[in-house]
Amino acid sequence: MSTPPFTLVHADPRFYVVAKAAGIGFHREGDTPGLMDHLREGLADTALWPVHRLDLVTSGLIVVARSAAVAAALGAAFAAHEVEKTYLALSDRKPKKKQGWIRGDMVKARGGAWRLTHTLEAPAVTRFDSASLAPGVRLFMLYPQTGRTHQLRVALKSVSAPILGDALYGGSPADRVYLHAYRLAFRLDGEAFAFTSPPSGGLFDTPALADVLARERAG
Repeated sequence: MSTPPFTLVHADPRFYVVAKAAGIGFHREGDTPGLMDHLREGLADTALWPVHRLDLVTSGLIVVARSAAVAAALGAAFAAHEVEKTYLALSDRKPKKKQGWIRGDMVKARGGAWRLTHTLEAPAVTRFDSASLAPGVRLFMLYPQTGRTHQLRVALKSVSAPILGDALYGGSPADRVYLHAYRLAFRLDGEAFAFTSPPSGGLFDTPALADVLARERAG
């Protein structure tokens, strides 16, 4: 059975929260439908406004507004870095450091990639922790403070731990790029919302990961 393009996590009169499958693009590419096409069809709702997006290779949480006004409000919260985001990534490389901050400007490199520089004029900023999941597999919990294109993929490459499956940034071959948008928290109309969507499939299906996430929720 093929993986559905999305799973509905929460429906609100003002927005939807869905979990996107890896390998689903955001917008239509030629004859290939994008996430927004799948949402309009699957939710039977054509009045949808995108607020943010995930890379084609990334799975996990996305919020989609149901009016232009809500899209503007949520878009402003993202732009002001008021939305809390947690991503999970796996790597089979030993990082230069196991936790801390990754900061630097991002500039275009070859082949559609980006690279991190040592300058800090308009830096991409990511905080991270990590833990061993199994021999040769390390979990990274990533907390981006900014929202640059490929930010997390570039950040882990910069600490010598490219994401498993991420060939563009030197990751080891795998059945997918192991990057997942796990948690999303924001405020709207004075109300606080927080959502989680644990990853599944392949190397994400390990009891060790479930244990780490259970401790994270408890803490």
